[in-house]
Amino acid sequence: MTTGATVWLTGLPSAGKTTIARELAGRLREEGRRVELLDGDEIREFLSAGLGFDRADRHTNVQRIGFVAELLARNGVTALVPVIAPYADSRDAVRGRHEANGTPYVEVHVATPVEVCSVRDVKGLYAKQAAGELTGLTGVDDPYEEPVKPDLRIESQDQTVQESAAAVHALLTERGLA
Repeated sequence: MTTGATVWLTGLPSAGKTTIARELAGRLREEGRRVELLDGDEIREFLSAGLGFDRADRHTNVQRIGFVAELLARNGVTALVPVIAPYADSRDAVRGRHEANGTPYVEVHVATPVEVCSVRDVKGLYAKQAAGELTGLTGVDDPYEEPVKPDLRIESQDQTVQESAAAVHALLTERGLA
């Protein structure tokens, strides 16, 4: 069976996590890999419906996603997880679950500065926050705890989507996961 892995892409809203994950997914599929993309918005709609955005609910959401990702990965699927996951302890718990089960886990910090993210504003969140229509925006008026030692750090404002995906692919290849 092909070795699976979880690739967790964390970063601020509009950092480029999902865009990079989609590019990487296409490349891995072209190589014959089994890939699932666990998009944070889709998970919130279908698996974590009813959860809010306070710390406890965000932790629960991340643990649910981490459980599904680990389940897929230990069954030979490369699970790409572009999710903000703002709290270090939540991400550490997911990594710990993977380690306990001997499942490969790669943390990628898409370290796009908030100033760049707010210009991209893919979902209009930064504009809503600036207009007073939204509170609790990660990295603005809600905390984002940057990974201290991610497996890879990508500054998406300094490279193309293809270059970012290629950097993740190179790490996976180096570790025998692609």
